[in-house]
Amino acid sequence: MLANAATHEVTWEKLPDDFVLDNEPVDNINQPLLAAALTESLELAGRLPADALTITNYGICATLNNRFVIKAPDWGYVSSIRVSREEVKRSYTPRLQGDIPVIVMEFISDTEGGEYSSKPTYPPGKWFYYEQILQVSNYVIFEPEGGVLEVYRRDDLGHYELQTPDANNRHWIAEMNLFLGVWKGSRENRTGYWLRWWDNNSELLLWGLELAAKERQEKNVAQQLAEQERQRAEQESQRAEQESQRAEQESQRAERLAAQLKALGVEPEV
Repeated sequence: MLANAATHEVTWEKLPDDFVLDNEPVDNINQPLLAAALTESLELAGRLPADALTITNYGICATLNNRFVIKAPDWGYVSSIRVSREEVKRSYTPRLQGDIPVIVMEFISDTEGGEYSSKPTYPPGKWFYYEQILQVSNYVIFEPEGGVLEVYRRDDLGHYELQTPDANNRHWIAEMNLFLGVWKGSRENRTGYWLRWWDNNSELLLWGLELAAKERQEKNVAQQLAEQERQRAEQESQRAEQESQRAEQESQRAERLAAQLKALGVEPEV
């Protein structure tokens, strides 16, 4: 059982400017790619408000028993910050500078990162920190090599509960009004499993290259339809011309017949 965060004194203080942040590189090359893909599709779909903040290997701070705690999730989303972006350039302190992240993600790599650590003592484990200290509603653990996705949601008792995906194997993230799921394919010379967003109509939020390809396809379809319409109009014009010629021929035939009847002394009926 996890220790109760109420036994800890949690405050929200701005990180001092001279505080030395951990500057270690990310675990592997895939993590930045996975994070960038999540952010890009949100931005292109108009799902990133001006005051929203996406987090990639970036420090989320709290003060626990008068000691700073900083965890840097592989990706996260804050729906609204209340300060300038310059003020959160180095790190972010929820409640003090804006909302609590609605979701944080950890991408499992070969390096043990303690994604499941519920250690309550200083420094606390990631699980305990996200669940009990920050109280983030949604915690995602993703294993990219096998495409294994675990989505945990904080229940009424304040503990993470593993969520069951829907019939499409996706998870509804209510705070973002989006589904999160696993997609297999290629991007930026990497072929494998990715995390993707779908809207409430099950429409995939596209990346830039996909959006450009879709726009090209739509343009080609529009051009084909325009060409078909041009050909149809041309055919209609040709049919109208043919009808006009037939009518003219009929008129000329009728005039010749009338002249022949008159020559025979027969007045043609009008």
